[in-house]
Order: sequence, then structure tokens, then C-alpha cells
Amino acid sequence: MKEIIQINLDNEMDLILAHKRCMKIAEMCGMPSSFQTRFSTAVSEVARCAIAKGKNSLLVLGINIIKSTQKEIVAIITDSEDLKSCNPEAFNYAAKISGHIQYNYFDNQFTTTISQQVLSPGLLTETKIKGFIDYFKYEPPLSPYDEIRKKNIELIALSEKLTESENKYKQLANTIPILICVINERNNVLLVNESLENYLEKPLLTFERKTLTHFIHSADIDNVLEGLKRAKQNRSDYIGETRIKKGTNYIWHLVSITPNKAEDGTFNSWLVYFVDINAQKMIVETLKDNTELKMIQLELESANSQLRFKNKELQQFAYIASHDLQEPLRKIMIMLSRAGADLTEDQKKKFYFDRITLAAGRLSNLITDVLNYSRIENSEQYFEEVDLNKVIEEVLGDLSLIIEEKSAVIKVDQLPKVSGLDIQFRQLFYNLINNALKFNSGNPAVTIGYGDIPNDPNFTGSAEKYDVISVEDNGIGMDSSYSGRIFDMFQRLHERDQYGGNGIGLALCRRIIENHNGLINFSSKPGVGTTFWIYLPKNKRS
Repeated sequence: MKEIIQINLDNEMDLILAHKRCMKIAEMCGMPSSFQTRFSTAVSEVARCAIAKGKNSLLVLGINIIKSTQKEIVAIITDSEDLKSCNPEAFNYAAKISGHIQYNYFDNQFTTTISQQVLSPGLLTETKIKGFIDYFKYEPPLSPYDEIRKKNIELIALSEKLTESENKYKQLANTIPILICVINERNNVLLVNESLENYLEKPLLTFERKTLTHFIHSADIDNVLEGLKRAKQNRSDYIGETRIKKGTNYIWHLVSITPNKAEDGTFNSWLVYFVDINAQKMIVETLKDNTELKMIQLELESANSQLRFKNKELQQFAYIASHDLQEPLRKIMIMLSRAGADLTEDQKKKFYFDRITLAAGRLSNLITDVLNYSRIENSEQYFEEVDLNKVIEEVLGDLSLIIEEKSAVIKVDQLPKVSGLDIQFRQLFYNLINNALKFNSGNPAVTIGYGDIPNDPNFTGSAEKYDVISVEDNGIGMDSSYSGRIFDMFQRLHERDQYGGNGIGLALCRRIIENHNGLINFSSKPGVGTTFWIYLPKNKRS
């Protein structure tokens, strides 16, 4: 049978389409109007039964070429349900007006076949039948529903092609002898191919995010990260050599890092490829002279020394820049205060004294916040045991005035001693508790808990491996749509005249937690409050 068109029988609109297209095919085959009507009505009776009682119903219209002098129009309706048993009257009526109806069951499908002989089979050539197919393929929509239906069919076909293409790409990426991963701007591993995961013999995509440092040799990682840094600045590629851990050994690989461009043209991730060059590397290393190795070692030590010196210079620059920027602001604010001492309130408003003072204060706070953010790093700093109970006590002392002013109730569980940097933990809890007090239109109630992990859908790790601390408030809360960006720099969810701040506090919190190899999540509901979950690994953090 030459198939002309398919119609899914889902609703009454499909019944109308089936009837019209049966009439059209019969007309195109040169049948008299009475035969057109009888054939279309018989098909419609069975189709109506399929729509009412059937499941996964499909109508196929086509031309059956028995021989050159015998051809017929055929309508085949398949269904998972026994339509004839559901409505015997409809089948009897269809058989009565058609005279050519068959019903059978095969391969879990019930099939109804209705046929009508073509009176002039000689005129129905292969070319003409192909013209029928093209006609229905490109015919204008019969109704808005028909147009939507055609678009949906096209979308399904495109979706299937896309899925097939993605599967082929995944198969290629997983079978080629190249280790591949995708990292984000913070060097966290987002995706890996099977070759890399099998090579490392351990999963990389777990709750505790992994970076390149987890499998690249410690002696090579600085060079790789420095090359990646330059590539990010220049939006260019990086190619180098590094050693990757395999079992207890490290194997030399050629590493290539290229920017992964998003649809909008931005770069938010990087493709990393590793190709095994261990054999070539071993040959080169064997041929090298010991003197040359020593010279290279001295050069590397010199380069590292220069880098350390430059890092110290940058730290000194940050402190100097902070002082030099803050000092003119202090003078401006002092001069504004003195200049406005003898002015009336109307005169101050006329010359925008209040706005200038407010802007200078915001700039001063912004410089302080940015400097604090830049200082959060743990190189050349040593973790020590920190009693979080003492940290909270000091933070509550710093916030005592606003706690008293707002009549806030603060409840604190007995907290653990953890390994880390005392000053950073103070910054962390100061920001979280201050936010809980600030973003509250009533009497704040803040609970700092320690223990189990209820109501945190983002946690997938093992609770036994983490100290879990929660900071819960009854504040204004926030919509879940902001969950992807509240920890980003300068992100504010409210106007400045509603609540103060520079949008750096939560970004600072996340950086502190990541500096301690932990994780911070939150759950929130507008008008009810917010809970921040802090996960700190129980093993030694270094």
C-alpha cells in the first residue's frame, strides 16, 4: 500500500480532519460523490468509536495497487482497544454502507481496514499517487487546529532528530581515547566523559564539587591555572603539559583548554581535553642532561619566587589602595559636615547635602566590602581550631544595638569546634545574622541550629561527613526564582531605599565557605522567612 497521510485520532477536531481528507482522496481518485460520502462516512463511524473508547488510535489513508487494472483506496485504523466490542452498532453501520470492511487482531493491536475500489484504475499512475502525497504534505491548514497539529508534528520530528544527534555526540565523546571535562569560571568540574571517569576510577560529579586540583599533579596545577587565567582574560585557548593521577601514579598528558561559547556569545564554561603523551615525555626526559634539569629547576624556582613577590606586592597594593580611596572620602564627609553646620535644613536640601553625604557613605561601604571580599583566600594562612560558640557570642555583641532596637529574639544551639580561620567565620555569621535582622518588617526571630539536615532538597551528600549549621529567620523571605543569583556579587533583590547594602554580603559568605571546602544552600518562602544551611567537612580542612 502507498501511504498518503496519517492522522492521530485524539479528539473531535481529528474526526473532522479524517472525514475531510477521506472525501478529498476519494475525489482525487475520480469517485462519484455518492461513493465519496459512503467511504468517508464508514471511516468516520470507526474513527468516532476510536476517539470515544480507543487508546493510541491512528488512521492511515493510502492507495493499494493490487494490479494495474485493480486499485483501491484504503483506510486503516489501529488501536490498543477492541473497538468492535466497545461499539458493535458503529461497526455494523460502517460495514453496511461500505461493504468492504475487515477487523483483526495482531501483535497487541486491533486493526480495522475499510477499502473502496477505484472505478478508473488506469488513470491512477505512480506519478499521480506521488502528487497526492505532496498535496497533503504541503496543503494549507484546514483550520487553526490543523495548523497547530502540523506544527506539533514538525516539532516532534525535530526533537527526535535532536535527540538522535545528542546521542551520537555523547557516544562519540564517551568512546574516543581522549579525556574530556567541562569546568565553570570557578574551575569546578561540571561534566565529564566516560573515558575520564573510567581513567580516574572514581566519580567526579558528587555533592562535594571537584576541581582540576583533585586529579592534576600538585607540581603542575599552578602552571595550568595560570594558563587558564590568561586564557580567560584573553578569551583564547591554552595548551600545556601536565600529569594526571591514575591509581597511585601520575601520567603525562597534553592539556588543551578552550572557551565554550554560549548561544548569547558569552563564555561561562571551558572545555578541557587531555591526550596521553606519557611515552613521548618519558623519551624526552630520558634524553635530558642532568645539568639542563638543574637549570630548569633553578629557573622554575626563580619564577615561583617572582610570583610570590608579585603576590605580596598585590596584597600591599590592595591595602594602600583601600587607604588612599577611603582618606579622600573621609575628608569630603568632614567638610560636608562643617559646611552644613550653619545651613538650615531647606538650604541643605537645596544644595543636596543629604544626597552627597549618603552617596559618599555608600562609596565608603562599597570600598570596604570589596576589599573584604578580595582578602578571602587561604594561601599562606593556617587553619586552627575555632570555637563557633565564641564566634557567635562576639558577633551578637557587635550587633547588640540593632538587636535591642528591633526587639529581636536570638536562639543559639550548642555549636561545634571546627578547623578554619576565626576572622572569616566571624564575617560569615555577622553577614547572615545581620541580614536576618535587616530584612525583617516585624520583630526578628533568629535561630542558629546544629545537627540534622531537614528540609534541604539541595543536599545529596552523607550527613555523617559534615558539620551542618543552620541560620533560620522569620523575615521577608525571597522567591525561589532568585536562587541562582543571590550569591553573586552586587546582586540586590530590593530597591536601595527599602533595604541598605551593596549586594556583596552573601557573595562573601559563599567565598568563605568554599575557602573552607564547604557548601552553603538556602530555602526560603516570601513572607515566612529564610533558612541558610552551612556544610563544613568534618575532616581536616587545608
